[in-house]
Amino acid sequence: MNNIVQHILVFTAVALALAFLVRKFFLKKPKAKKACGNDGCGCH
Repeated sequence: MNNIVQHILVFTAVALALAFLVRKFFLKKPKAKKACGNDGCGCH
């Protein structure tokens, strides 16, 4: 396999892994707070 192709594949894999980690840990959506109301959830 060509050396340049190997480097491109390695850098692509690293970039995808970093993008996944950034998206998973740093771009978390805030959890919606459940307001207790008259929906029969039994919380009061």
